[in-house]
Amino acid sequence: MAEKLLLLMLLVVWLHKGESVWLNIPKSGNKCVTEEIHNNVVVVGDYVVISDDHLHPTPTISSKVTSPYGNILHHKENVTHGQFAFTSSESGQYLTCFWSDHPGEGGSLSVNIDWKIGIAAKDWESVARKEKIEGVELELRKLEGAVEAIRDNLIYLKTRESEMRGVSETTNSRVAWYSIISLGICILASCAQLWYLTRFFQKKKLI
Repeated sequence: MAEKLLLLMLLVVWLHKGESVWLNIPKSGNKCVTEEIHNNVVVVGDYVVISDDHLHPTPTISSKVTSPYGNILHHKENVTHGQFAFTSSESGQYLTCFWSDHPGEGGSLSVNIDWKIGIAAKDWESVARKEKIEGVELELRKLEGAVEAIRDNLIYLKTRESEMRGVSETTNSRVAWYSIISLGICILASCAQLWYLTRFFQKKKLI
């Protein structure tokens, strides 16, 4: 029983775990971070600007989040903190970029991004209030959500593996055909060269 409770606590901690990233914003240009996200996943991100030189007020930045196909999901300017939230509609690398609103001015800036993806982004307090559940029942609901998330990830990985296998087989087939065609061209070129040299020497003998 104690082992089960310990496992339950570890899983709950894992469920609440997010990914925090620190980025140093250059004085000119931008700084980006990518995240591999598959389709139909809830994503919540909070970011805050920190002035490394303790400037007051804190210099502002701009932020933008784009999908793998270039759709803009979030875009803010002149902010020192913000939040973005969306449900992914495409699978692939989601790009989040930050840049200073006043390039070349002020001191060094850092941005802290707190990512919450999938089950970690779900508002369990609202779920508990809405469905009137608490305690062990709520933790079991979280575990059920975690199992569903793991199953979805396994299906996604299986699909990606199948796609990669298809691409690999197609590439191997194209390389094989390219090698055969290249070999055929080399043989034809050699035969043409041999035929030309044979005729050349025959003409020289006749002269």
